[in-house]
Amino acid sequence: MEAVFACRKSGVRRHRFAGPLLVDVARLAQPTFNVTKRKDRLRFLLSILGRDGHHAVCSWGEIDPEFAGVAAVLGTRMDGLDLDDQGPHLVVPGDRCGGRHISAVTEIRIWSDDQLWSR
Repeated sequence: MEAVFACRKSGVRRHRFAGPLLVDVARLAQPTFNVTKRKDRLRFLLSILGRDGHHAVCSWGEIDPEFAGVAAVLGTRMDGLDLDDQGPHLVVPGDRCGGRHISAVTEIRIWSDDQLWSR
């Protein structure tokens, strides 16, 4: 996938990333959705942390093909080069200036928003 980062200060930067979709990696964790309620997935969030402490959040509905279907990628290759030494990069298409571009991803947490709404 080609990522275009349009930044105010540094201008337009383009990179090509290859790797699995974030939603496919997240599904491997087998989150406990209520399977009788199709929209139950919409209350789940993914927190992604990079080695440098930079972190971002994506909603499950944002990356799920049955809802918004944003093709967020965990890039294991950038511009034809392996990122093995650095670790994968989170790339979210459409973000301005790579707002949620996380280099050297070290951790992904999946959680429901129940904690936000319980009293």
